[in-house]
Formats: sequence, structure tokens, C-alpha cells
Amino acid sequence: MWCVIIPTYNNAGTIRQVVDDVRRHTPHVIVVNDGSTDATARILAGIPGLSIVEYGRNRGKGYALKAGFRRALQEGYEAAVTIDADGQHFADDIPALVAAYGRRPGSLVTGSRNLTAQGMPGRNTFANRFSNFWFRLQTGIPLPDTQTGFRLYPLRRMGQMRWLTSRYEAELEMLVHAAWKGIPLVPVPVRVYYPPADRRVSHFRPVADFARISLLNTLLCALAVIYGWPRILLRRLWKAAGNH
Repeated sequence: MWCVIIPTYNNAGTIRQVVDDVRRHTPHVIVVNDGSTDATARILAGIPGLSIVEYGRNRGKGYALKAGFRRALQEGYEAAVTIDADGQHFADDIPALVAAYGRRPGSLVTGSRNLTAQGMPGRNTFANRFSNFWFRLQTGIPLPDTQTGFRLYPLRRMGQMRWLTSRYEAELEMLVHAAWKGIPLVPVPVRVYYPPADRRVSHFRPVADFARISLLNTLLCALAVIYGWPRILLRRLWKAAGNH
């Protein structure tokens, strides 16, 4: 059984529509209110049947996702789709992620955006290519979109993973740890909508967030040498020897 987790921070203008769109595909919805200071909490309180996780101050997207994963496991879900609350993802693509998971149970399915699409912010394209390069260096796996927040996580297979980060960069760290753990990563094409710049809500802070991503990549490269790559190589040797 799977659910949808929606982390949100000050998305009062879009959260209701995102929830409504998701509910066309499943009633199993968990919203994590990451310390919003706008009308988000009031809007969520007016939507019946939601499972809501909330806390007083903003802790970051990575923290919100972890809180959502904990609630999903407590409620008995084995997998969870994550979708952003700003309306950039199309909930109608959820069945594609679920179908890919059905074909490869236990995999981590990642939505793969068209990075050359009209309206894609240039900094997003650069950040994604930068992230893709380091991800392949750390895991040996080519992945077309390591920055997307539209994913399906195999919660039970991920187990008690521990992450170093709790903000924007946590989603990259989750992918790296999943790859090291041997969880298959399955990209699926998804659509994306970016509103005009004057109506776009973004909590990405270019200087601070890029600095944290760079620091994280440095740490992950060091861990890849002493932990990640040895584990990957041992798994490949094991399979080459005819073990599964």
C-alpha cells in the first residue's frame, strides 16, 4: 500500500489545489507543514480526512520528508510518493511512478523532468547537471534528474537510513544512500510547470544552498571511497559469482 507525502512551507496559494489534484488518484495523503507562517495551517485544517504532521518552526525540506516517512510507516504504508506543494508537478503523473514501482517492486522511482523545456529556470538546469555529475561519481549510476522532488520511495526497503542533512540537499543524499544500499533507481519521464518569475514561489537560497550542496558532495565523495564504492563492488562481485 502506498501514500502521497506533500511537504509544504508557505504554499498557501497552491496547497489546496495540489491536495485536490492528488486526491483524484488516492485518498491516502500525508501533508507535512514545515513551520509555515502564512495561511497554510488554516487551509490544511479546513480539508477533511488529511493526515497532517506539523511543528512550530521551519526545519527544512529534508526534515519534513523524514517526518512524513515516519508517519507513513506508522500508518502502515510500504511506499510513498513525494510531490512538491508549489504546483510545479502534475499529480496526473503519479500513476506512472506507481506503475514503474509495480514493475520493479522495492525500487526508488524518480520523476525525470525535461531540463530543456520552455520556462525551466537556467539555475535549475545548471544545478541539476552539477548534481548529476557528482552523483555519478559517487555511485557509478547515470541518472537524468537527481534534483526532482517527485519520487516514489520504498519506505520499508530504505529501513533506518540516517542522513547528514535536513534541508534542500537532503534529497540528493537520499539518492546516494539508496544507491549504496543497492536499491534500484528507476527514472520515469514526468511533466513540470514553472510559472512566470513574478508568480514563482521558491525557498531556494542560491548562495547558502549551493554552499551546503558543495559541502555535502565533498563529504559524500569521501564516504564513497571508504564505504559506498567498496559496497557496490562487493555486490557486483557477488552477482557475478551467480548469487542473487
